[in-house]
Amino acid sequence: MKEPKTLPLVLDEAWLESCASAISERYQRYLEVKSAIENHSGSILEFARIHEYYGIHFEKLRNGWVYREWAPEAHNLFFMGDFNGWNRYSHPMKRNHRGDWEIFLPYEEYKGRLSHGSKVKVHIENQKGAFDRIPAYIRRVIQDEQTHDYAGQVWFGPKFKWSDGSFELFNVKKQPLIYECHVGMASEAHKVGTYLEFEKEILPRIKQAGYNAIQLMAVMEHPYYGSFGYHVSNFFAPSSRFGTPEELKSLVNTAHEMGIAVIMDIVHSHAVKNINEGLNEFDGSDHQYFHAGPRGYHEGWDSKLFNYGKWEVLQFLLSNIRYWLEEFHFDGFRFDGVTSIIYNHHGNISFDDPIKYFDEGVDQDAITYLQLANALIHDLNPDNIIIAEEVSGMPGLSRPIEDGGIGFDFRLAMGIPDFWIKTLKHKLDEEWDMFELWHELSNRPQKEKTIAYAESHDQALVGDKSIAFWLMDKEMYFNMGLEDENLVIDRGLALHKMIRLITISLGGEGYLNFIGNEFGHPEWVDFPRAGNNWSYQYARRQWSLRDSESLKYKFLADFDQQMIQKVDDFKVCAASHAQQLFLEPQKKILAFERAGLIFIFNFHPFESLFGFEIPVSKKGNYQIILHTDEEEFGGFSRLDKSLKYKTESNATLKLYLPSRVGMVLRKV
Repeated sequence: MKEPKTLPLVLDEAWLESCASAISERYQRYLEVKSAIENHSGSILEFARIHEYYGIHFEKLRNGWVYREWAPEAHNLFFMGDFNGWNRYSHPMKRNHRGDWEIFLPYEEYKGRLSHGSKVKVHIENQKGAFDRIPAYIRRVIQDEQTHDYAGQVWFGPKFKWSDGSFELFNVKKQPLIYECHVGMASEAHKVGTYLEFEKEILPRIKQAGYNAIQLMAVMEHPYYGSFGYHVSNFFAPSSRFGTPEELKSLVNTAHEMGIAVIMDIVHSHAVKNINEGLNEFDGSDHQYFHAGPRGYHEGWDSKLFNYGKWEVLQFLLSNIRYWLEEFHFDGFRFDGVTSIIYNHHGNISFDDPIKYFDEGVDQDAITYLQLANALIHDLNPDNIIIAEEVSGMPGLSRPIEDGGIGFDFRLAMGIPDFWIKTLKHKLDEEWDMFELWHELSNRPQKEKTIAYAESHDQALVGDKSIAFWLMDKEMYFNMGLEDENLVIDRGLALHKMIRLITISLGGEGYLNFIGNEFGHPEWVDFPRAGNNWSYQYARRQWSLRDSESLKYKFLADFDQQMIQKVDDFKVCAASHAQQLFLEPQKKILAFERAGLIFIFNFHPFESLFGFEIPVSKKGNYQIILHTDEEEFGGFSRLDKSLKYKTESNATLKLYLPSRVGMVLRKV
């Protein structure tokens, strides 16, 4: 038998030589399943159109509505809703030639009864009894304000008129600068924000801040608001608590007109276990969409786990991807919980041997699903952006499939925020380790792109704190006024800016910030729940803090804006990895070069250095173009940006390095 060709991933990563056959096998599995899909449907694009078959559709040729459902182990299905006075048995569905359940309602007979906005459900008789369920492919789900009961809604409104045809995604993908946000908590009011409010009030702020992409959380319908959108019930329905599908489309359209890409947080890692709202036990079995028995249940998340090896599940999830991209013009996805997807143990082991990335703990069907998903997304548009939230370090995660990878464009640098929080929680400023800092921010494969971030929503959720709150805590309540003098606030502002500057410049090929954290939003994030007496106090963003001319929050926001502008101007994240120029552990000095710029940091809490020599790669004159100590950013203005620094004969720059300051220089 002919030996399989060694794939580029192994050739580039010598430490994976012992896993060469396993990497080749996962590539072959992908090719085999892809070939089976092409033999079945002609192409993966056609395969991912099952949402145009299942669900409720108006068929012009037959002049009526058709509703189809896949429920192989159900005994009987009945369509019901406003159109038949919620009679559970007057409209039985029949099995068609494919073995699916189907019913046709002629337009002439049902016009005025079944129309845009009509509420519907499906009554299912199965081995466990009889239940009223929401159609699996429903496009809109609403909750009754009195009974709190959920129902599907027929949605045939006026076709949305897109005007985003000139939007170009190519340049965003070169260097994604992502603003992670949640529509519901974006308002300052004590309520759930809406798509329209976000479009009118928040998008202009994001544009002004300089970010070129937003990452929308909690888009897919979820019954419990406090789940942050992670317990999805209806995979084809945008959350109705924020508004209508057309209002979400308007948000995306306006973002595109502003030059902002819209990345959706897609949750294909698990599903809500609720019987009434979700997919669980839809046909009466525990294995229709999910694995049977214990394997189909995630104890840590209290949710159900998909069976990625099942043909119909594969088609459901891939069609879900195509639906969001085409129907709502999303520009890609951030895949949630990839570690949980790809391992049967959900990553709850120590990865101390490379073979653990490929042994029996890996769900090979899940790996193949992710490869197919990434292939589909890029087939629809090569410039679509695909990001993996993955913590184990799975080799080749963001390498092309043909290289032996899984096909994501970027992976989140999840170790960086963990490093920052660990450092702030457990180390005095004098104990910060420059070698560890350099390693954590720069250690990544040369050919795998990374989204760096100092903190995301994960670090801000209740039970943890944002970086600003770790740094300044309760002092933020009393000492953020311009006239207030407070050493805790001074330290917090300085380190907040430095942490962001070194993370964006050193940590990856893209950058992410969570909504409001750029101006040091105080406190944690906590959604209304019984434990907080259903309060919205911590489920909102207090923009008035950032806008106030009498508070110091504006300093952090203004610095972030200038930082993002410089990174965009010089394409810092798009440049090759940084080259270390100097590291001095005792004095807490770190300097490196990237994108033709020199980045220098003095993390020492009190020692400023005069005439300190920093080696550079090119002789010439240099000038500071940004530093964290500028007065307009709440600093002490200890550096003069008008000065030019000429290299010495030994190709070094003699500089004044104030304590707790980061600076950026360019050759002039």
